[in-house]
Amino acid sequence: MPKKPSFDLLIDVTSEAVDEAAKVLQKAASERDKAQQQLDMLHNYRLDYAQRLLQSTEVGVTASNYLNFRRFLNTLDEAIVQQNNIVAHSESQLTAGRRQWQAEKQRLGAYEALQTRQRQQQVLRNARREQLANDEIAANLYRRDNGKH
Repeated sequence: MPKKPSFDLLIDVTSEAVDEAAKVLQKAASERDKAQQQLDMLHNYRLDYAQRLLQSTEVGVTASNYLNFRRFLNTLDEAIVQQNNIVAHSESQLTAGRRQWQAEKQRLGAYEALQTRQRQQQVLRNARREQLANDEIAANLYRRDNGKH
């Protein structure tokens, strides 16, 4: 297998890092969305249960049933607090994943820019070399033609 130029290798490795960071970012976004959906579900469930409690108190509810409603609402409140923590953690994971992906993408862009610059410099060197060779040929032809007259 022929040896790849160093920028090609760096670009390949960095492209893989960008792809991997994108996968991590996608997973973090999915986890955050899932956590947010669960939080929304808990909020909706709590709201529904609080409305049931309100309706029950309008028609009359026993003290033990009222306490059961309140305990369950407290349990839901605790679950909401825990889920808020999970959402916050997943949001920070998403932010970190986004930063990592952006850093890898920026690094890839820098390598590609360096590679482009290196190629442009090589083209310029080749053009100079060709110009020198053409000048040398022209000078030799001039000397030969002027030497014969």
